[in-house]
Parts: sequence; C-alpha cells; structure tokens
Amino acid sequence: MPSSCKEIRTALAQCLQESECVMVYRHSAADCLRSPLSESLPTKCQQLKKGFGECRRGMIDMRKRFRGNQPITFKTLETSDSGEGYQLYAGRSAFAGGVKKTDGNEPQPRDWREVENEKYRQEQEQAASKKS
Repeated sequence: MPSSCKEIRTALAQCLQESECVMVYRHSAADCLRSPLSESLPTKCQQLKKGFGECRRGMIDMRKRFRGNQPITFKTLETSDSGEGYQLYAGRSAFAGGVKKTDGNEPQPRDWREVENEKYRQEQEQAASKKS
C-alpha cells in the first residue's frame, strides 16, 4: 500500500483495538467495521474509517493521479478531540477560525430597504419643512 494511507490505516487499527466493540464484546476488527456493529464505534473511529475509505478511493482517482493523495498528519488527529478547526483528510480545514460563535441573542442587522426608506422620509420631511 502506498505511504499516503499508511498513517490513517494505523490510526484506524489502533482506534479499533481500543474500542468497546473489540475490547469488551470480543468481535474482530473486521466485524466491527461492517454495518450493524460500525454504528456502535466511537465517532473518532467512524471518522477514521471514512477518511481511510476516501484515501483509498483517492489512490485510483484519475484526477489525483499525478499529485497523489495529500499526506495526513496523525498528530493533528490525536491532539484535536474537540473537533474545532478539525479536518480528517488532506490539507487545511475549511472552517479554521472562519466561523463565529453565537449565542442566539445577537441583534439582527437592519434591512437595507428599511434604511433607504428612512433616508427617503427624512429627505421628504426636510424638503417639506423648507417649503413652509
């Protein structure tokens, strides 16, 4: 197997070995990856499974034939449990620092039509006051 998927494969194997499916229920790792048991895996293992599938798919993708899969850094996988600014596969996160946290009590910005109508009414009032 090319080196582009080795890190994510070892990370997936380690995650499976530490999961309840293997440790407590004594299923094989291959069984835990199949349909009825795969839903009981931790979120991290499910993400690794999906990322490994995308990596394998990328090896035969003709669009990536010359460039190849971008290497994944497993250290960033280990350190980011929170999921904030986290991307499982290839490259920078699309949402790193770009998403603003809100609590739902922010004031709504005024609609541009309301602002324009208010300006127009003020101009009309000024014109009417100048005439009289």
